[in-house]
Amino acid sequence: MNNHSSSTSDFILLGLSSNPWMQKPLFAIFFTMYLVTVVGNVLIILAIRSDSRLHTPMYFFLSNLSLMDICFTTVTVPKMLVNLLSETKTISYVGCLIQMYFFIALANTDSYLLASMAIDRLVAICNPLHYDVVMRPRRCLLMVVASWAVSHLHALIHTVLMGRLSFCGPNIIHHFFCDVQPLLTLSCSDTSINELLAFTEGSFVIMSPFIFIVISYVFIARTVLKVPSGGGRYKVFSTCGSHLTVVALFYGTIISVYIRPSSTYSVTKDRVVTVIYTVITPMLNPFIYSLRNKDMKQALKKLAKRTE
Repeated sequence: MNNHSSSTSDFILLGLSSNPWMQKPLFAIFFTMYLVTVVGNVLIILAIRSDSRLHTPMYFFLSNLSLMDICFTTVTVPKMLVNLLSETKTISYVGCLIQMYFFIALANTDSYLLASMAIDRLVAICNPLHYDVVMRPRRCLLMVVASWAVSHLHALIHTVLMGRLSFCGPNIIHHFFCDVQPLLTLSCSDTSINELLAFTEGSFVIMSPFIFIVISYVFIARTVLKVPSGGGRYKVFSTCGSHLTVVALFYGTIISVYIRPSSTYSVTKDRVVTVIYTVITPMLNPFIYSLRNKDMKQALKKLAKRTE
């Protein structure tokens, strides 16, 4: 890292727009979105912890997802906000690698938590009599720990390989944070190993939880279709609606950016799409999971009364 940092001591993050007139409006928009994200997800966590009726596996995973969303946005948005009001817009070489590491780790932990929630719904709907045995607290905790472990190992591999590259040319990153593809385009080393790993191992790590989710919902759909009444089918499947919405938002953008060859990387298109899963989705998650959930609404009302 010393050899690499001597050739490129820092990078310049151009952000979403280089127009000086857009910096303050963008700061106001993203600062507001960041506050909504943090406050919304903190309220979800506090509501779940304060209501004993919500001490179930589903809400245990949801509280972890909310915590992950707070950490996930904090990795990128505060630095972006500082750069929007700064003339230099720089990030150190080491700081860039650290940001990339935590971005990859937390994004993948998010995806594995979504897979854990799908498995929880699968057991609850398809095998309700054995739900308490299958989804016991110790197993749920192990699922969360495994999500963290696999994701951080994946991030460590990519960060170590990125740290072996040389950056001796332009140091301008056409993005608002340090991501794998923008950094690879700046390297003056052979990046074939990095690109191969990103496309193979990276695709596996990203797609494996998505495949679990798809398989889970195939079995859920089969079970729901066997319910005799239309109202019963709607009631059973409506419990999965919020989760399906979040999965569609998260994976729809993730797959479009990362599951493809690096030669098709587009700065303008990918920068805008990245905003959806780094900023917008974590902000919307508390609303998605609470607006159509009666238990969450009641828990939030109780929490509001306690604070009065």
